[in-house]
Amino acid sequence: MTPQDLVIRMLPPFGGWLALASLALPDGSPLRGAAVAAFLAVGPGAALVRVCGPALRARGAEGPAERRDAYFAHHSDLLERIMLAVLLSVSAAILLSTVLIAAHALSGDRVLLTLTLLTTLAAFCPALRAGSAPGTTPPAASGAASGAAPPTRKGSTS
Repeated sequence: MTPQDLVIRMLPPFGGWLALASLALPDGSPLRGAAVAAFLAVGPGAALVRVCGPALRARGAEGPAERRDAYFAHHSDLLERIMLAVLLSVSAAILLSTVLIAAHALSGDRVLLTLTLLTTLAAFCPALRAGSAPGTTPPAASGAASGAAPPTRKGSTS
């Protein structure tokens, strides 16, 4: 692992700890609100998307027949990872808030602390390998050469 990889891996947890530190600022401070909102919007999801990154990159996007954008696959995959990070972050915050409501223990500080701890834990998790799902065989071994349809790529309709 290069130092650059380590820095990128630790950005989401650092954002969470920075958001927790911003709670020391006065209530209603714009800096406090921005730090907390930015972390809650992308922090936990970014850590989870990094863990799933190799599995997500295993199947690239397939562009339209007329290629006007030479970087379609790169831009499409980047947009997919960004949207996935945002939606996973919002989902994690909602799920955690629901659990804390059910436990009669909901507070903003607890939500932020728990999500920061989970983001830190996700940052230390190894990335998933890109491979076939357990119990499946690779296309070459399953008879792809004997007339079976090839697997479809992300973004394709067939």
